[in-house]
Amino acid sequence: MDGRLPEARHIEVKGRIKGATTVTVTKNEIFESWNQDAKYYPAIVLVGEDDAIDGPHYVPHPFKEEPGWGMSSVNYDFAELLLTRTAPADL
Repeated sequence: MDGRLPEARHIEVKGRIKGATTVTVTKNEIFESWNQDAKYYPAIVLVGEDDAIDGPHYVPHPFKEEPGWGMSSVNYDFAELLLTRTAPADL
């Protein structure tokens, strides 16, 4: 290593019970992802009944549309978010 610090990342962890089909994201989290751009990674962790962990599943650049004016959060389909999954090797 050359002594430089690695690029900073902002990782937002969302925990869900295994078998859940949606992930709830707040309006502020969506705006934060746009402000942080490539530094922002939602990480979805699925937890089974026996506390077994599946993940984290990193989802770069997942939010394409601004939430409606009166909305405070948005539910996203977990399977659709995973289709766009390509996290850098250093995560």
